[in-house]
Amino acid sequence: MSRRLASPVTIVSLIAVLCGALVGHAADPIPIGVSVAQTGPVALAGQEQVLGAQIAEEYFNKRGGVNGRPFKLIFQDAGSDEATAINAYQNQINVAKVVAIIGPSLSQQMFAAGPFAVRAKLPVLGISTTAKGIPQVGEFVSRVSAPVAIVAPNAIKAAMDINKNIKRVVVLYAQNDAFSKSETETFQQAVKDLHLELVTVQTFQTTDTDFTAQVTNTLNAKPDLVIISGLQVDGANLVKQLRELAYKGLIVGGNGLNTTNIIPICKALCDGILVAQAYSPEYKSKINDDFKGIYKDRQKKDPPQFSAQAFTGVQVFVEALGALDKKSPIAKMDLAALRVELNKQLIAGTYDTPLGEISFKASPGGEIVQKQSYVAQIKMDPGGTSGKWVYVK
Repeated sequence: MSRRLASPVTIVSLIAVLCGALVGHAADPIPIGVSVAQTGPVALAGQEQVLGAQIAEEYFNKRGGVNGRPFKLIFQDAGSDEATAINAYQNQINVAKVVAIIGPSLSQQMFAAGPFAVRAKLPVLGISTTAKGIPQVGEFVSRVSAPVAIVAPNAIKAAMDINKNIKRVVVLYAQNDAFSKSETETFQQAVKDLHLELVTVQTFQTTDTDFTAQVTNTLNAKPDLVIISGLQVDGANLVKQLRELAYKGLIVGGNGLNTTNIIPICKALCDGILVAQAYSPEYKSKINDDFKGIYKDRQKKDPPQFSAQAFTGVQVFVEALGALDKKSPIAKMDLAALRVELNKQLIAGTYDTPLGEISFKASPGGEIVQKQSYVAQIKMDPGGTSGKWVYVK
């Protein structure tokens, strides 16, 4: 009688289950999931998030982890779509047996995957999910990314400070992306509140590469300001085509353009893009100086917002775990109880992070309270091959 060997998948699953059963043992690293975009059109942002999380893992473990106990980040690709994010969440919850999850990268992914965390009573932190309604997904969904309704109008005000004659505004947005749809509502309302004229609204898809129709309609409207809500690749290509077809006015980008990774796409034509930001490398604090120093040593440039928010997400969970452990040793908790109590502690805490001091509103639970906000503008070098953010407000 022959004996069947266990498949690699079975063996991996068994190991994961055993590790999950040992979460409460003080000698074992505490598993925290990181599910962000490593593939798809949002992968550039996801790469920045992975790096920020890795820096945090090294930084806080060197400083004792969770009251002397190390933690380990379990990375899984959440892709750039809802199905991949749901799969990542399910694997983190049921196979890797993590105590909490950081990510996914997109708001529409959180709307899809977040309910799985709510049903599992597992705390999750959005680190770039800024659309309206994210904390309302459920009790266990929080975010360290300031909502677009707070930061986006600042970019329009900064544009008006640069050009006092702005009157006519064109808005373009990706209609197949939940965040872009939410963000453009905020931008359009801010345009009206600031008594500017919204002359036309143009839509596109995140998968589009040819924006001739939208650009033509934009130019015919003779705007003083153009506002773009989209993802990195489509947004940067839209900027490029606007400039190539002779639009010379100011451009305000949404959070999807909040990265210097757009520079290889629009190159010299990226110059002057304004984006509201929730992070500044110039913010003075020990934690930000430490984070910025490590990032610059590795990347030879200042850290972007996406990396800072990922670092902050890890920090919040580590500090919440530490505070909880001091009140009730987590080594004595089973996984289900630990997840529930960690969520309560997270909401109750205040955290000194690279983003500044943050806390969370009691209602809706999980909404970030952040004091600092910024607006930055891309300044390209004379050769048009590299550039950096310059903070204007």
